[in-house]
Amino acid sequence: MPLSELNIDLFRLINDLGKQYSFLNPFAVFVAEYTLYFLGLGIAVYWFTRINQNRMMVIHAGISFILAEILGKVLGTLHSHYQPFAVLSNVNKLVEHEVDNSFPSDHTILFFSICVSFWLVRKKGGWLWLLLAFCVGISRIWVGVHYPIDIATGALLGIFSAVFVNWLAPKLSFVKGLLTFYERLEHKILPQKSKSRNF
Repeated sequence: MPLSELNIDLFRLINDLGKQYSFLNPFAVFVAEYTLYFLGLGIAVYWFTRINQNRMMVIHAGISFILAEILGKVLGTLHSHYQPFAVLSNVNKLVEHEVDNSFPSDHTILFFSICVSFWLVRKKGGWLWLLLAFCVGISRIWVGVHYPIDIATGALLGIFSAVFVNWLAPKLSFVKGLLTFYERLEHKILPQKSKSRNF
């Protein structure tokens, strides 16, 4: 299926920014490639705080990602196209990437499914996670590995999955039961220290 001119024009508009403002390219590469580690760190911090709400949030985020990724794979079988750098000329390609189906963007699916899940629970500071997901999506176009349609579709799948799981998961008692079972085992292996008070 041929790519629309609008999709290509939007790609050029964003990707060419790297030629006009080359001093921003290292930042774009960092966001596109390495913020994944910050996301992993955030998940670990939320989990190991041993706060039940945080752990349920992480579980919801994980289920959301799995659902969004499955939907993404299904869409990928219905439509496919190679990365911009493999098809278009004069692309500002800043990272190494194998040539395969770039629709939809797995990076965007990952970040939006998890970051929106965080925002749905932690709205006060959750907008920072939303901002991160948005920046990752734009950066993947900036570095030349995705078209805007790849990013938009990945974002929509992530948002849909996060909202759906946030609505459905509380109705599934086995999710809370599994977490309770895990926490009992964890407490036996790594018991929390009780805070003592000195009078």
